[in-house]
Amino acid sequence: MQDLKNLPDRFSFPAPGFSNYWKERYGQQMLRKLDFIPSEKEIKDYASLCWEFDKKGDNVIFEVFEKFGPEKGHQMLNQLLTKGSKSFLDIPDCLDKLAEEIFSIPEWLDHDLLNTGAAYCSRTGTLGLLVLRNFCLMGGYESSAINKPLIFTGALKKGPAKRIAETVEFWVDVTGIDALKISSPGFIAAINVRIMHAWARTSIQKMPEWNDQIWGVPINQYDMIATNLGFSLVFLEGTKRLGFRPSEREIKAVLHLWKYIGFLLGIPAELLPDTEKQAIEMLYKWTMSQPVADEDTKTLAISLMKEPLTSSFPERLWQKKTMINIHLAYNHFFLRKRACKLLGLPSSPLRFLPYLVRFFNSVLQISVAFSFAYNFSVKSGRKYQLKVKKVFIKGHERSKH
Repeated sequence: MQDLKNLPDRFSFPAPGFSNYWKERYGQQMLRKLDFIPSEKEIKDYASLCWEFDKKGDNVIFEVFEKFGPEKGHQMLNQLLTKGSKSFLDIPDCLDKLAEEIFSIPEWLDHDLLNTGAAYCSRTGTLGLLVLRNFCLMGGYESSAINKPLIFTGALKKGPAKRIAETVEFWVDVTGIDALKISSPGFIAAINVRIMHAWARTSIQKMPEWNDQIWGVPINQYDMIATNLGFSLVFLEGTKRLGFRPSEREIKAVLHLWKYIGFLLGIPAELLPDTEKQAIEMLYKWTMSQPVADEDTKTLAISLMKEPLTSSFPERLWQKKTMINIHLAYNHFFLRKRACKLLGLPSSPLRFLPYLVRFFNSVLQISVAFSFAYNFSVKSGRKYQLKVKKVFIKGHERSKH
């Protein structure tokens, strides 16, 4: 058992990179919503979550996947998720405990709020996916620590197309209306990702190059919560910057949606935020202790930037180069010059584009206040997201051949 007072070497306060965000206009606006700024002691206490991880997920790896093999392990997991624990003649104890947790509806869960959060994610359409890629994902590469497990699992060799396709597929699967009902596609996707994380964690810890004292436990709760905040709070912030105006209920709903997704992914519910204020405080605590990007994460960033070149879509070279410049424009719009320079991202001749998009989208949002327009925006936005998901999956499949 690690000494919780003994923080890993990755701990860095004040963070040389992310701390700059809180000094800028948008960061200041977020901080003004807090009653107080977390102290260094509170930040250090929060960082002790580097030692916490999903033990139930790891037990499934040890007692099912390693005992029966990956193919049989996936069959048993799929049987559990689609048919339930009663379909087993003799269910392994680890799967029974997992089933007890994920099939029990938490008392705090509000299905109407879940669907309101899903509706907001849907109505952001393709702009929401641009936020996901160019703010949430690319921005995460500023921390060398949270991305270190990616390096150990061979992310650089597998290429960016695989990760972006998997991320888009997961995000679209879990953010649909009623997507998280038991045994629905989103529910199954969340549990599969949870077990994938456990598989990666247990594999990485067997590697002699990995050192817990440097990085903490791989895929720990500290970084899992940060990723959850990236998909919820940071996503909300990014959509606001593009002209969306989520209501107070929609903000609460998106956080509630990702609280339940986080719970399914193995994060204790009490560690996840219920309010925007709590989410901002958690994000501040995490960002203020992150080491700056290193060569590995810079390589990941450049790899993501060049992803259109390795994908089968779009087909023509000029189209691929145009896509790169579009994404770079949004990178600079969200992350600003300092961060892009740190990650090695060049400027874009289309840097004006996000500002035009924000203007026209802001005008469009005026009509969304009416119920008929709101419902149309949810349905059409979801339709485009499903279409993009299909394109990414198809493109990734082609790139493998």
